[in-house]
Amino acid sequence: MNIITDPLGNACLDFISGAKNAEITVESNIAEDDVLPVEYLFRSFNEMPDLEKKALTLSQGKILDVGAGAGSHALYLQQSNKEVFANEISHTACSVMHQRGVKNIIEQDFFELPETEKYDTILMLMNGIGIAQETAKLKTFFTKIKALLAPNGSLLIDSSDIRYLFEDDDGSILINLNGSYYGEITYKMHYKDIKGKSFKWLFIDDELLKFYAEKNGFKMEKIADGLHYDYLARLTIE
Repeated sequence: MNIITDPLGNACLDFISGAKNAEITVESNIAEDDVLPVEYLFRSFNEMPDLEKKALTLSQGKILDVGAGAGSHALYLQQSNKEVFANEISHTACSVMHQRGVKNIIEQDFFELPETEKYDTILMLMNGIGIAQETAKLKTFFTKIKALLAPNGSLLIDSSDIRYLFEDDDGSILINLNGSYYGEITYKMHYKDIKGKSFKWLFIDDELLKFYAEKNGFKMEKIADGLHYDYLARLTIE
């Protein structure tokens, strides 16, 4: 990823260089601008949400941490004596992980990872399924997961049902049923004068995930619900 268009990577680099109050501005097509404190990407295991703690505890064997970011999940697994490979497309974020002590870093687009390598656990936290971008691309997503999983391997993934964002004051849901799925969001991030490119990101409710999982040869088990419309699921090949 070009450093000029990589606000997240640059913000993480500034953070470990001393800018502890660094913040990333997140724009979307469904809500007002939001602010992501970069400190959140460097949280310890004890600071993580319960769903993430559960997923990390369940991770076993050879683990692929997809969208590893600043490497907090990978570091915890590594410190727990687990074999983990941190996959991240941002060159700057990979540099940050290296400085933090992450050992096995794979700087590459997830969809271009070599399928000769197999993993017992594929970990996609912080709504990692978002890289599928939209429901129309879930077939491609599941095909790649299937190619990377070892026999009896599993995908651990969390996501959210964001229909609450479309609730009216009376509790009714204002969704265009003839439009695209309400969980398909367009984002843009910027940090200081570094502006990222617009990108699509998918949030998916558990029932729809189960539908697409089964459609593509996977069995889905919901492990736990979070505190705010989020959940953790485990998917295995049927």
